Amino acid sequence: MSKPLRMILKSLAAVAIAILLFIAVVFIVDKISSKIEQGKIQSYGQFVPVDGKKMNVLIQGKGDETVVLLPGYGTAAPALDFKGLIEGLSPYFRVVAIEPFGYGLSDLTDKERNTDNIVSEIHEALQQLNIDCYTLMGHSIAGIYGMAYVNKYPDEVRAFAGIDSSVPTQAGMDVEFPITTFKLLKQSGFGRLMLKLGSDPYAGLPFDEETKEQMRMITLKNMYNESTLNELGNISSNFKGAGHSTFPKELPLILFVDAGNTSNEGWIPLHEEQVKNSVQGKMVTLEGGHYLHHLRSKEIAENFRQFMQEIK
Repeated sequence: MSKPLRMILKSLAAVAIAILLFIAVVFIVDKISSKIEQGKIQSYGQFVPVDGKKMNVLIQGKGDETVVLLPGYGTAAPALDFKGLIEGLSPYFRVVAIEPFGYGLSDLTDKERNTDNIVSEIHEALQQLNIDCYTLMGHSIAGIYGMAYVNKYPDEVRAFAGIDSSVPTQAGMDVEFPITTFKLLKQSGFGRLMLKLGSDPYAGLPFDEETKEQMRMITLKNMYNESTLNELGNISSNFKGAGHSTFPKELPLILFVDAGNTSNEGWIPLHEEQVKNSVQGKMVTLEGGHYLHHLRSKEIAENFRQFMQEIK
């Protein structure tokens, strides 16, 4: 073997070893960090038995009427993410923030994450809490789950409030997600590395530093877990199953819609159509991005309170 060839082979071997060492370091750091963070995550809310598992629920406020908050897909710690909105609503309402399986501090589940199962589990949690009359307020994909919910349990839900909520006929929901890739990122520790190298998702948002740190740790705990990945794989079929479903015509409906949403074609007209079909419908457009409740919790709480007084 010639000397140049030996040098090339040695160089390739060195590069391969360096890559393997890097992968090993990323994997080990992730495992150690996860163990440390597990002891630092603070409990909040209370556990409710649902389908033989524990679902975490945060209850705040002592109002005569109850508002049940449902998160959008992938919100790592819903009860913390809704903090500003909960603080705005709780002086006037009893607020119940649900963390579905795979979210926040709730258990994982191997049950299929289709709309019917998710809706049934949320209902079981409320039954365990003896809550049988309430308004649903849901963010993003909770618009799909919420629509199924109010049609399944019409005698319990007083009204529905959407926070930039999804619409069954919105475009682009037939995409297939790279579930296997996400699993690999989780298992290898590279998901943590990507989040570490990315921009701070909470920069400029009105959360205190302790809450931000808790949300970061819970994000890393729940990132690409089996339950949320199963839900991701079911998103297309869940939207398809909603088809041209509508909210009951007699159900009071208030929709808070991001006025600057340009990624979804016809976003505002889609919500206008939903409101038009309700005998007590109202749409409020706000600037603030898809997570409207991060920056506009005060306006949402005020408009919602006024709306609830009007429908009385």
